[in-house]
Amino acid sequence: MVELRLPRNSTIGIGKTFPAPAGAKNVKTFRIYRWSPDDGKNPVIDIYELDLDTFGPMVLDAIIHIKNEVDPTLTFRRSCREGICGSCAMNIDGENTLACLKPIKSIEGDVRIYPLPHMPIVKDLVSNLDGAYAQLRAIQPWMKSDSAPPPDGERRQSIEERAKLDGMWECILCFCCTTSCPSYWWNGDRYLGPAVLLAAYRWIADSRDEHTGERLDELEDTFKLYACRTIMNCTQTCPKGLNPAKAIGRIKELQIERKL
Repeated sequence: MVELRLPRNSTIGIGKTFPAPAGAKNVKTFRIYRWSPDDGKNPVIDIYELDLDTFGPMVLDAIIHIKNEVDPTLTFRRSCREGICGSCAMNIDGENTLACLKPIKSIEGDVRIYPLPHMPIVKDLVSNLDGAYAQLRAIQPWMKSDSAPPPDGERRQSIEERAKLDGMWECILCFCCTTSCPSYWWNGDRYLGPAVLLAAYRWIADSRDEHTGERLDELEDTFKLYACRTIMNCTQTCPKGLNPAKAIGRIKELQIERKL
């Protein structure tokens, strides 16, 4: 008989509760994942009852309030607070998104906050993205050209050529899409994932890049590209409204076209 056991630290317990201040009238409960590599304990969910009248409207405002006023041990990433840097990507109310763009009022009931799923955890809400960034470096996300630039120093594009990059250059590499993809959960060591493949197609589609064939050769792989099963989680969850699945589909089309 096979005996199945859950991995160490897989069971989540209940941690501390931080009650709302006396007299608070506009109270909402935040349930936040907590784990530290330093104490050897299982992760827990800490419960914070917050007065919504004391901070801004976004989930990140609440997390910053907790850090500054309630529990200074809470660990998370953040920077721009404007949906530009991607630092505050996390799983909120069951969806991968940016805490700075997620309105608290859009969430019914308690606000449940976890780190990005299926990634190693550094601490609390901080996921380890080293593997994803290594995959990004592997596709060489910069313009590659063998010819000399024109005398004026610019490689010009037509309006139509430039328009082909729309929906790709806006990616902020928050990896909400990649960490929502079941194919990446299963094969993250070999499948590049939606964010990296979107970045790859951004340069394949760029009229100024002269290494399209080489880039397509690098992606001609059972797992790097074709592990995508068009589940569409990536497009559904992107906080910038981009469509990584469309870019992946276009790469597959180009692979077929050059074989015909």
